[in-house]
Amino acid sequence: MDTRVSSVERQAKADPPKGAARAAERRGDEVPVDQGDRGAGDGHRDTSGVAVAPRPRGRWRGRLHTTLDLIRANPTGRITLKIFVAVVGAVVVTVGIALIPLPGPGWLIVIGGLGIWALEFIWARRLLTFTRRNVQSWTRWVMRQSLAARLLLGAVGLVFVAVVLWLSLKYSLGVDVVARVLHYLATH
Repeated sequence: MDTRVSSVERQAKADPPKGAARAAERRGDEVPVDQGDRGAGDGHRDTSGVAVAPRPRGRWRGRLHTTLDLIRANPTGRITLKIFVAVVGAVVVTVGIALIPLPGPGWLIVIGGLGIWALEFIWARRLLTFTRRNVQSWTRWVMRQSLAARLLLGAVGLVFVAVVLWLSLKYSLGVDVVARVLHYLATH
């Protein structure tokens, strides 16, 4: 029996595939990391070269990422996942866009669809980060304003929603709510 081990076998034993290593890390298993490859010890390197600890994930998020990594490990699974995420994200974004003129969570549904797209598409992840950053800065700005200014902003928002609702009902369903209310007030 030949006791020599080929260099390919040695490399395979020393270096597990990156997808398997990522999945094992997400499960919480300890994976040996090459210092030159990932960073210092058990941490990761950020863009400045400083070692940082990996961000802990919740139990269900870890399972989701592990499942997605297993699907992405297969070329057919990777393509199927991209198509599935693209279609589901498009449906959710389309429904959200349709609901924007109506009072309700139209923008929230659009952002949810963007979050679905962000699972597979880098451009969606960047757009979601941009949106989150701007919403947070808007919220901080509003909270720094006086109570009177916040009430005025709220009133302007309510008037805007009311006008959009009125126009939506008038032009999509042919119901002029303002004319009906004025007619009711004039006759009673």
